[in-house]
Amino acid sequence: MTHRVDSIQLPHSTLGTHRRVLTHHFGQAGARPKAYFQASLHADEWPGMLVAEHLIRRLQAADQQDAIVGEVVVVPVANPIGLSQHVSGRFLGRYDLLDGGNFNRGFPDLAASAHKRVADMLGDDPATNVDHVRHALRDAVQELPIERERDGLVAALLGLSIDSDYVLDMHCDDEALVHIYAAQHHQDIAVELGADLGADVVLLEQEAGGAPFDECNAGVWWRIRDRLDESRPLPLSCFATTVEFRGRADVSDALAEQDADNLMRFLQRRGVVTGSAQPLPKARHNGTPLDGVDIVRAPGVGLVAYQKALGSRVRSGESIGDLIDPMAEDPATARIPLISRADGILFARLASKMVRPGQSLAKVAGSVPLPHRKQGNLLES
Repeated sequence: MTHRVDSIQLPHSTLGTHRRVLTHHFGQAGARPKAYFQASLHADEWPGMLVAEHLIRRLQAADQQDAIVGEVVVVPVANPIGLSQHVSGRFLGRYDLLDGGNFNRGFPDLAASAHKRVADMLGDDPATNVDHVRHALRDAVQELPIERERDGLVAALLGLSIDSDYVLDMHCDDEALVHIYAAQHHQDIAVELGADLGADVVLLEQEAGGAPFDECNAGVWWRIRDRLDESRPLPLSCFATTVEFRGRADVSDALAEQDADNLMRFLQRRGVVTGSAQPLPKARHNGTPLDGVDIVRAPGVGLVAYQKALGSRVRSGESIGDLIDPMAEDPATARIPLISRADGILFARLASKMVRPGQSLAKVAGSVPLPHRKQGNLLES
């Protein structure tokens, strides 16, 4: 039995209050491949917590059978700070109430620091170079400045994940189908994971903007590689992805059991856990550019009435529903159609039906990059 449970205490931000990050570890530390899972970095997104609970049970069973080949770390509650934020009886876990920052944005770019440490060590052996970079990344995390509780959380999570082969950050949308975000460099493995999870959409990008957790882990490898010449090869040795497990209300044992089984199959395919993964299911989606996703926004204030269900195929110029002004004096002028600018799949939408001007209402994944999506961050705040 290798399973152990640890905790990392965060620096306290108020007198008499301490929070901690609970971690589950399987396999031997340093064994390869290493997989890291965390749930609910946005603390008001809960399906991943239940998926993590079921995944831990399956990993315990595998551990009892000596089936853990590599190392697996699971953080079932990645953001105890956000879970403490209740305002008028509601969870507000996406943003830090201290400064308004998004908990899944602003992660540090460790490439320059790590490259400085290893520049004189790297040679012509790719495996040795990977080892040097992983060591440098761990050191870089240890030296991150910690001035407040959230800094401690960032350092704790990266300290657990930064040397992993696989990083899965488990989130959800408001109302959504299963979908994942990953780098274009890792399209093949992203599509494989999407097939195992039954993902309806696989979104690919190079630099999503905003410095989310997954990109901090994966992006450091190509940023360091870009600083090297061909005589010092460096494989992109971390696949990191954000997995969106449907919507906030989709919290059930039936769904979580299914998702945990699918994750175990992924671990088996990747050699982290022994066992037969069975044939890979046919991929529902082979990947589409993140800048091909149209975000349909509210043209004004009012009520939303959707006419397109999740999973619907939508054509550019087609309406997915109406924005309704209930105070319009003439009902004939009360409705404004909500128009998609992409040909694709309607995969996510806002649950609230009373909206404000400019608010994101729905996402349509198309296969063609959209001109208006080439500017600024591709991720919402």
